Amino acid sequence: MKKPNMMVNIGGIRMKNPVMVASGTFGYGPEYADVVDLNRLGAIVVKGIRNEPWEGNQTPRTVEVAGGLVNAIGLQNPGAEKFIAEYVPFLRQYDVPLIVNIWGRTIKEYEDVAERLDDVDGVSGLEINISCPNIKEGGIAFGTDPKMAGKVISAVRKKVKLPLIPKLPPNVPRIAVFAHVAEDSGADAISLINTIPAMVIDIETRRPVLANIVGGLSGPAIHQVAVKLVWEAASAVKIPVIGMGGVTDAETAIELMIAGASAVAVGTANFTDPATTLKVIDGIEKYLMKHGMAGVKELTGSVEIPEKNG
Repeated sequence: MKKPNMMVNIGGIRMKNPVMVASGTFGYGPEYADVVDLNRLGAIVVKGIRNEPWEGNQTPRTVEVAGGLVNAIGLQNPGAEKFIAEYVPFLRQYDVPLIVNIWGRTIKEYEDVAERLDDVDGVSGLEINISCPNIKEGGIAFGTDPKMAGKVISAVRKKVKLPLIPKLPPNVPRIAVFAHVAEDSGADAISLINTIPAMVIDIETRRPVLANIVGGLSGPAIHQVAVKLVWEAASAVKIPVIGMGGVTDAETAIELMIAGASAVAVGTANFTDPATTLKVIDGIEKYLMKHGMAGVKELTGSVEIPEKNG
């Protein structure tokens, strides 16, 4: 039997398959290179980068909970110059698109880091993080206000030629509104969902476990929320959607694609089993063969919604 076509094009980024790694869960690549064949991935999305280095939040910054992980890393990163000098050369040796997650505390900071990365050899696209709940300035403050989200995306769009992928937050009244804003502001694709704001309390000390008090919940616990929001976003826009949130195996990835995602990202599962991405790639291919599908594009948005009576 002929193998199905696994290739996808996400906003101008050509990928050999639709499975990437989610920002913040795969470091900058070298951390996983000895245990995962990076060349097999659809794309690598690295931890958030801003122009200047950032230490992130105080520790403790992570705590395991039922169904996932709550983290408040706070976007710790080495800064754009160190990333370009020390990590990009390593990543360039692999035949896989590199997408850089970028963030800022002001619109100018988003513009500056985007402009610095725009002409860097080896960078295939930018994921604009406007939905991180773990920093007190920027981040989610931009992503939960449609006007501010539009200003950030439009500002970055004017500065760069690279494909832009805003990462949308889950905690908004109507995700379709934000998806439309992203599309109208020049986004080439959108990714969702980011973590859900959460809190963990130690009942013996009666104090928050995280030094930041609140963090972001990720993992299997948020998967069905992701499915709903991906379906709503994909139904609202014409640009591709990258679905993420609780992808632990091929089944959860396929569910997001049926809901409307053109590609998926594996996040928290990378911590428990670094080979998850490869298992997801193989599992999607087997599913397509089992169901007689010629290519992975046939999965996207194939959900059948029954008509309501009355």
